[in-house]
Amino acid sequence: MKNEVDEKTKHIVDMHDNLIMSMAMMVESRDNSTGGHIKRTSTGVKILIEEIIKEGGMELTDEFCRDVIKAAPMHDLGKIAVKDQILTKEGRFTDEEYDEMKRHAAEGARVIHEILKQTDDISFKIVAENVAHYHHERWDGSGYPEGLAGEDIPLEARIMAIADVYDALVSKRVYKEAYDLAKADRIIMEGMGSQFDPGLESVYVNARPRLEEYYSKLQEA
Repeated sequence: MKNEVDEKTKHIVDMHDNLIMSMAMMVESRDNSTGGHIKRTSTGVKILIEEIIKEGGMELTDEFCRDVIKAAPMHDLGKIAVKDQILTKEGRFTDEEYDEMKRHAAEGARVIHEILKQTDDISFKIVAENVAHYHHERWDGSGYPEGLAGEDIPLEARIMAIADVYDALVSKRVYKEAYDLAKADRIIMEGMGSQFDPGLESVYVNARPRLEEYYSKLQEA
């Protein structure tokens, strides 16, 4: 009987995961400027998490590390509510368009909350909502949507922010060419303590060779 219940529970969890991933891929297919962003940022988060584990200073649980890696593909899920003409716009946004685009963070958390509200995996639900909701917050409090600062920003979102921005820098977008890895690195390092958690600086620095190796291979492909 217990095995049957466990199997049904696993089936429900798998359905939730597949639904969310399908929605994330659907969002990405609508956004012609970020192709492959989900896979690349998920890999970036995995590399950063593995470095945190190696350093051992944060004493994170295996469950938390697993949850952050699993939640990474969901960080932009809220873009499902953004109009096509904004997602596909070739050029910079107007102030009004940028305001609408910024809604995707809170909207993503809301969507994840609704999809996962019946799940028994509460820790994952919280991490996934936080990653979506707060990955555009900045350490100095000047980010969005809530203007959180410092350690008020959940750690999972602080990790996601580094992977997200790094990918945006080294990838071609409709409004800019891809930056080389050295320039992207300078921008990330300059952002430590203002945009990014300075406590993650050593994590990023030690993970940098693997990040650069990963993106170099993508550029060569």
